[in-house]
Amino acid sequence: MVIFLPFPGYRPVLKTDERIDDRISPPYDVIGKEYLKILRDCENNVTNLTLNPDIDRRYKGSRKEFERMISDGSLKQDPDSFYLYEQVFDDRGVMKTRLGLVGLLKTESYDKGHIIPHEETFSKVKEDRLSLLRDMEAHLESIFGIFEGLSPELSRQAENSARLLYRYMDSSGVDHRFYIIDDAGIHKRITFELGNQKVLIADGHHRYETALNYSLENPDDAKKGYVLATLVSAKDEGLTVWPTHRLVNSANVSIKDAKRMISETMRTKAVSENHIESEMKDWMMGLMFRDGECFLASYDKGSKELCRLDTYVVQELILKKIYGFDEGKSTVEYEPEFSNVEDLMSEDRFDLAIILNDPSLDTIWDLSMKGIRMPKKTTFFFPKIWSGFVFYKMA
Repeated sequence: MVIFLPFPGYRPVLKTDERIDDRISPPYDVIGKEYLKILRDCENNVTNLTLNPDIDRRYKGSRKEFERMISDGSLKQDPDSFYLYEQVFDDRGVMKTRLGLVGLLKTESYDKGHIIPHEETFSKVKEDRLSLLRDMEAHLESIFGIFEGLSPELSRQAENSARLLYRYMDSSGVDHRFYIIDDAGIHKRITFELGNQKVLIADGHHRYETALNYSLENPDDAKKGYVLATLVSAKDEGLTVWPTHRLVNSANVSIKDAKRMISETMRTKAVSENHIESEMKDWMMGLMFRDGECFLASYDKGSKELCRLDTYVVQELILKKIYGFDEGKSTVEYEPEFSNVEDLMSEDRFDLAIILNDPSLDTIWDLSMKGIRMPKKTTFFFPKIWSGFVFYKMA
């Protein structure tokens, strides 16, 4: 059973010289260095909690900053509430709107089959976030999940009762709108309808697994058994998934050898760089080499269900088999925007760029419900869920 509840969130109270963008930020792991400096210059910005610059006092310093924000009135506590998080954005020329429902999700083991992961995770990231959670005793950032959806009537009632709190247009053109729902009757219906559904973790596997581990450390404290979550209906027309392209460098494998080994394993076709993205529809991936040669490639021989997933084929047949990625013989970076990949390759910074198609949400859901975890960075859900609109304090 999925348990999704309203909660008494702490959220920003803006002073006369503040705007909401002084308080919020993209997720901590996607902020560039220069933008982080700008955000940290704002005393009450969430990055001063999630990424405290003083390493020696990073976690305890964050706790003191959080308590200071509450005591000086920079944050206020709402009564039990759900929140709506609306994002209006341009998806490569098409305007879309995505609506998320923000509340508390009860953590439980994946084995129970109610909360479903879809990607593997990096253990070091979880260790860092668990240390922060232990000292903060608060959830500062939300995970992003997908659920089957509310009934049409309840969706309308929830949207009609929502009251706008904050609005901000970011530099990427995403319009963020954050609302509060404080109707107790609607709360009960939302919790009831979610109870018999499943939640697929779209983004925030590390945060969810960290929250689960934290709850297991504190079995007698009910408040510590929940994680802050933003849930989007699988029927939402704004639910957008981009690929995460791979960029590879290796001192151990020549470009000539890489081409030969790929062609021995996969079906390939030479193509010009100008056409690589437009002609990929019927191919698993595009390959852009440092020497300027480009290919389309597919793998047709695998019997495993995962073999129809491009990121799995890339991981097993190219990154591991050819470049020895697991043994640390190569470096791999990830980039969701094709134009950025083109720029990086034009600077001769990488041996190979692996261009992937947009992931299918149906494929992700189908494989995940069968208990199949996909490789790290299989998906890039756009836009990201920003942090700082609301916090969940557990103590």
